[in-house]
Amino acid sequence: MGSPIRTLVAAAASRLGYFASKRTAMAELRRVVDLLRPVDAGHRLVRIGGDGDGGYLLPDDLDGIAECFSPGVDRQATFENALAGRGIGSHLADRSVAAAPTGCSPMSFEPVFLGTFDGAGTTTLGSWVGRHAPADASDLLLQMDIEGAEYGVIDNAECSLLRRFRILVIELHHLDAIGQPFACRRIGEALEKLRLDFVPVHLHPNNYAGIVRIGGFPVPPLLEVTFLRKDRCHSGRPRTDFPHPLDRDNVPRKRSAVLPREWYA
Repeated sequence: MGSPIRTLVAAAASRLGYFASKRTAMAELRRVVDLLRPVDAGHRLVRIGGDGDGGYLLPDDLDGIAECFSPGVDRQATFENALAGRGIGSHLADRSVAAAPTGCSPMSFEPVFLGTFDGAGTTTLGSWVGRHAPADASDLLLQMDIEGAEYGVIDNAECSLLRRFRILVIELHHLDAIGQPFACRRIGEALEKLRLDFVPVHLHPNNYAGIVRIGGFPVPPLLEVTFLRKDRCHSGRPRTDFPHPLDRDNVPRKRSAVLPREWYA
């Protein structure tokens, strides 16, 4: 029988469309982790949204952001409501729900999944943004929690489209799959594409999944990452304030998951 960790990695890899055959070389695993090393971009961080799941830390660089695109709708919308209080409206999309959460008044809602093609019940990021944002809008915000589909969406998106967003807040799923070479490569390619124009400014493990170890290396299977476009950065110093004072557990009843030092030190 395989070890529990290998079983977890194989299961995560299969969800990404790959099946384990051998373990990722540690050097390659660390290369992917290096793509996520956070920097202090010269902006203080502020918490947008509630104290549980659905609240995120963003750089205090929100003035001038025109609109937010938020695929993946939860039962509450504390993030979108907090943005609305700052004069930033949100577009929502999710095929798994019939409408926006109660108490949320989005600029638009579409019952579709974000994906890699346009079809019945599915839309690409480019098509979705094109339907709602003015063509000259170049300071948008993307908050994406789409259960593992984020890698395909990023791969499919034109770099020129991604550059229209000033801030990206993405929950990365199945990171424990980096223990499997093909999944590690796919995740790494998506992150390399983002690093062309963005830098990570905050990382927060979702404590729902805790921390697992791959070959002794600690990995959060679910990781909330905030990216800032490079032209908005005033510094490139490494960020070391983890956990941040404004971080909150996604699931209060579960043990906290602290970002391992290997991901930032």
